[in-house]
Amino acid sequence: MASGSSFKLSDSIAASMPEALRQSQYYMKRCFTTYVSKGRRLMKRQQLMDEMEKTIEDKLEKTQVLEDFLGYILSSTQEAAVVPPCIAFAVRPNPGSWEFVKVNADDLGVDAITSSEYLKFKETIFDEKWATDENALEVDFGALDFSMPQLSLSSSIGNGANFISKFMAYKIRKHAKSANPLVDYLIALNHQGENLMINETLNTVEKLQTALILADVFLSSNPKDAPYQNFEQRLAEWGFEKGWGDTAETVKETMRSLSEVLQAPDPLNMEKFFSRLPTIFDVVIFSPHGYFGQADVLGLPDTGGQVVYILDQVRALEEELLLRIKKQGLYIKPQILVVTRLIPDARGTKCNQELEPILDTKHSHILRVPFRTEKGVLRQWVSRFDIYPYLERFTQDATAKILDHFEGKPDLIIGNYTDGNLVASLMASKLGITQGTIAHALEKTKYEDSDIKWKELDAKYHFSCQFTADVISMNTTDFIITSTYQEIAGSKDRPGQYESHAAFTLPGLCRIVSGINVFDPKFNIAAPGADQSVYFPYAQKQKRLTSFHSAIEELLYSKEDNDEHIGFLEDRKKPIIFSMARLDIVKNITGLTEWFGKNKRLRNLVNLVVVAGFFDPSKSKDREEIAEIKKMHSLIDKYQLKGQIRWIAAQTDRFRNAELYRCIADTKGAFVQPALYEAFGLTVIEAMNCGLPTFATNQGGPAEIIVDGVSGFHIDPNNGDESSNKIADFFEKCKEDVENWRKISIAGLQRIYECYTWKIYANKLLNMGSIYSFWKQLNKEQKQAKQRYLQMFYNLQFRNLVKNVPIPSDEPQQPPAPKPKPQTTQRRTSSQRQSNDNPNQINPRFLLLSMGNEGTEINSKEPAIKKLVSESSETNYEDSKINKETKHEEDNIKQLGSPSSSQACPNGRWQCFLFLSLFISYILIRLYRHIFA
Repeated sequence: MASGSSFKLSDSIAASMPEALRQSQYYMKRCFTTYVSKGRRLMKRQQLMDEMEKTIEDKLEKTQVLEDFLGYILSSTQEAAVVPPCIAFAVRPNPGSWEFVKVNADDLGVDAITSSEYLKFKETIFDEKWATDENALEVDFGALDFSMPQLSLSSSIGNGANFISKFMAYKIRKHAKSANPLVDYLIALNHQGENLMINETLNTVEKLQTALILADVFLSSNPKDAPYQNFEQRLAEWGFEKGWGDTAETVKETMRSLSEVLQAPDPLNMEKFFSRLPTIFDVVIFSPHGYFGQADVLGLPDTGGQVVYILDQVRALEEELLLRIKKQGLYIKPQILVVTRLIPDARGTKCNQELEPILDTKHSHILRVPFRTEKGVLRQWVSRFDIYPYLERFTQDATAKILDHFEGKPDLIIGNYTDGNLVASLMASKLGITQGTIAHALEKTKYEDSDIKWKELDAKYHFSCQFTADVISMNTTDFIITSTYQEIAGSKDRPGQYESHAAFTLPGLCRIVSGINVFDPKFNIAAPGADQSVYFPYAQKQKRLTSFHSAIEELLYSKEDNDEHIGFLEDRKKPIIFSMARLDIVKNITGLTEWFGKNKRLRNLVNLVVVAGFFDPSKSKDREEIAEIKKMHSLIDKYQLKGQIRWIAAQTDRFRNAELYRCIADTKGAFVQPALYEAFGLTVIEAMNCGLPTFATNQGGPAEIIVDGVSGFHIDPNNGDESSNKIADFFEKCKEDVENWRKISIAGLQRIYECYTWKIYANKLLNMGSIYSFWKQLNKEQKQAKQRYLQMFYNLQFRNLVKNVPIPSDEPQQPPAPKPKPQTTQRRTSSQRQSNDNPNQINPRFLLLSMGNEGTEINSKEPAIKKLVSESSETNYEDSKINKETKHEEDNIKQLGSPSSSQACPNGRWQCFLFLSLFISYILIRLYRHIFA
């Protein structure tokens, strides 16, 4: 949409808008009067555009307005808060950039307003009392970042590490003294007390530069492959320690890289040098929620792609660490711990096992730590939305276990999702460790207006806790890892997930006037890959998993419906278009089915196979999925798709799924990802890894993965006709030119190998860890100031919010108190005897032992009992151990005042004798009455 000729890019919206309104004053007066005529409301961009178009009857005038600057403003507006007579606009001219303006509908007066003023307008619609409260809590994290350098261009967002390298190179080039912190940083490098790189001998830039020159001359006289041990002593005499390299050649390369950084710094040398530094050996990765395991967990509550992502991430990180450490000439075993929750009720998985080696690694483990409260260990699974009351104690317990496992501090902590990021933030802040975070999915963007309407959703989702935890983690962490640019700053028309946290409000709770700035250099893009030992090209015949072929043959082509598939493919010679996703509205599987049903040309060219959800709506508990299941059945009937569609139930075996991709490629088919929005698109990566030409949504991450028309194709999920015709065009062209299919397949593989592998990811992540470790030290004072602000916000806000999250009624479970009959009898007689002495006195021992966990424990010995129960539940978590503890605790309770068996038996016999006597007397009386009746 063109902007007006009088508008300059340097002008602000507020400065240019009055002239734009004046040029169409008559229609704009009518338009803005219409906006305010319906009273207070929150309007989205499409509503603004629709109502404006209805107001302007003249087509020529309408076209002129839409193509001029005013049309540009409205098309850039994300929302508008209408509080008559004013309308406050939130305008987003470019990704990450926002302006807020207020227009008075009476006179079309325009004023620039702050984010705080805009949020107050918005709050007035939903909670006027809060909006006008002068003491309402405003949170401004940006106020503490004024001294920090920021990116300036939208196109640079996500290139944080590169920006920092440029900034540091500039500083050192401008002032030689700026290199002093780097020297201090190198002196401080050590592993378990052993110095690395340099020691105090080289404590100035001048001394270091001189030593580097001497070392370079010396190393040049050595064979390139001479091992470090051959010249270690000589280098030590000049002040050098281990870590420069394993051979003369690698040591010389690292030293020359540092010399260039000190003498003629440039960003590439800076990045290269930091990538060679021995800074990271021990890594902690937090992922508390769900069932984190290596088998039998996918599909369990809150357990899916994040588990696969982390396990693949660990394997790649360990492999890269081993390679780097070897090249650094060190003999150190890197260790990676994935720290998650231990769940005693593990549902047949290993989630009740404390320490588990990670498959296909040498030094990596899953460490499981239970959720605990004052009363003991929580046994059952807890939803990720209800997890907050346990996280602080979990952090404390996990920290102790981690320090014990590593015999010291880790070098890098990585959080995952809201809960893992918060735990990582708490631990990193406490120990002073470099931290990275990965959101995976920020819930705020999934639910429209979930901030302003948080009270409606809080009982179910506890978004007040989640959004608060997210902004704490974003501001605490040293760097943020994202998969795509769109995750950070969205697209031209749609804000990114992180960008939506720039300014928002939770009426009645707090007003976040500056939550996170997407121009902050902490943001980085490191796209994950797919496990290439699993997802490899169809053409690699020797690696194909042929053991699955008979099962896949049945899965695709059997004409009998069963629990795993319905529908059939009449013409097996046709290529297959294939899709695999959850069955929900956003994934748009029903949309793809409808495109296929409507497009006769496409139906004549290909068959459709979808892997998604259940067939029987009664098997699903999700209302959205149930509706989509019913819609799938209705579409198959409506378009008479039987014979052309195969619907396969959700599959969890990724080895078989990978071979399924390759079998689709054997048919010269294609993969279609039709989602309305996709943050990244792991299935796109998987399909392309297998050599399958891919059509993917242009809304989200896949638009970055695929180069349209080269390595695959973009499709518009909101235009089914256009998308289905694009797919049909491809297959028609393939019929005419058999090389066309192969050309796209090969280009897709090239794109993956260049940008989307776990090796590339691991290399980027470890480079970030090294660079941000130094950046953290360079900005220590600013970091500490912000940390104090964050600690206050955490303690005064988040901790109070957590108190509103209910804890399950059966939590935490403790072993039941013993209830053998003889003891019950004894307790009653004891109680009766006590009552005779004092009728108003209740026997506390009776309450404790007869009521168990539900009783009122007021015995003076209660703390000792609780201590015993707590200690045993903290020490042993597995079911077999808990069973043993129950017996042990019963014995302890007996020792603390329970009647002994020797006391119980005689009284028990007396009670039985009394009962028997009464029973016989009763029978005799009844018999007597019967006889004499």
